[in-house]
Amino acid sequence: MLKSTNQPLSEAYKLALLDLDGVVYRGKNPVEHAAENIRKAESSGMTVEYTTNNSSRLQAVVADQLKGFDLEVEPWQVITSSVVAARMVARAVPEGSKVFVLGAQHLREEVSKQGLEVVDRAEEQPVAAIQGWYPDMSWNEMAQIAYAVEHGATYFVTNRDLTIPRELGIAPGCGSMIMAVINATGVEPVSSAGKPESAMYDEARVLAAHDGDDPVAKELCLAIGDRLDTDIEAGNRGGYDSLAVLTGVTNPNELMLAPAHLRPTYIAKDLRGLNESAPEVVHDEGAWRCRDAKARVDGDRLYVTDVTSVDGLRAACSAMWSAADSGRDVSGVIVPEFRIS
Repeated sequence: MLKSTNQPLSEAYKLALLDLDGVVYRGKNPVEHAAENIRKAESSGMTVEYTTNNSSRLQAVVADQLKGFDLEVEPWQVITSSVVAARMVARAVPEGSKVFVLGAQHLREEVSKQGLEVVDRAEEQPVAAIQGWYPDMSWNEMAQIAYAVEHGATYFVTNRDLTIPRELGIAPGCGSMIMAVINATGVEPVSSAGKPESAMYDEARVLAAHDGDDPVAKELCLAIGDRLDTDIEAGNRGGYDSLAVLTGVTNPNELMLAPAHLRPTYIAKDLRGLNESAPEVVHDEGAWRCRDAKARVDGDRLYVTDVTSVDGLRAACSAMWSAADSGRDVSGVIVPEFRIS
């Protein structure tokens, strides 16, 4: 169920694990209220790291885009799935090992930084193979990594997102390419660096520590995202509290119907919620109440007194989650349409 705080989230937590697309920007455009509230959180002492499943963009390139939104960002603050995957492979194989890399230049550079030898042919007998995504991937490259995996290379991937949004629409993502290799070899990857696995958040904690400092305690880290099935699920898998914002993919209906493993710790309309306290949601006289908003499930319908506020949504989620956890099938419950202003 939702938690509450007596202080702004940016003061209750020390490290923000912030998703990018749909939270900070949409393509080339900034999300409203994002940059100013990130700056405000940092001025309160919060460290911000940006986490993304994208394996093709260099950290410096992403940092420069964020600087264009008037944010102060160093490349080390950008944690891509290539960074995480390379570190993951380096822990699994001896230093100097040959690793087949299928992916963008960013992934190849990160693997090399870890003291591993990047190879492009299965004949070179790599001990590991790592697959990412980039738009110029060819059939021959796909065949080569399949050969490497078939011959015994330990198989790693950067992420398993089936689709990727592009300018003309939705295109096959890294996960779709991975399925081709699995179909050819019958071998599943041993590990994925991207969300919804929690490895990205775990690595971000380590990379945020400098000068021999210990990583920020997990209970002081807050995962923030717009997708329940990646950002929020990764937090739940790893034991991190999370904040879901409504500036990207997730909508009120998805939140109300979310199963336990996809439920966030907090809900906010946008990143202004990062610098606000989280109000308490309580069960009171048969209904769930968040400040002045109330919600209850009665028969086949969810009743909410205020469908224009996040408080109403918080109460509604609590009512629906409670009903689901008590064994009720809530998929047929009629829910109101929220118009959060």
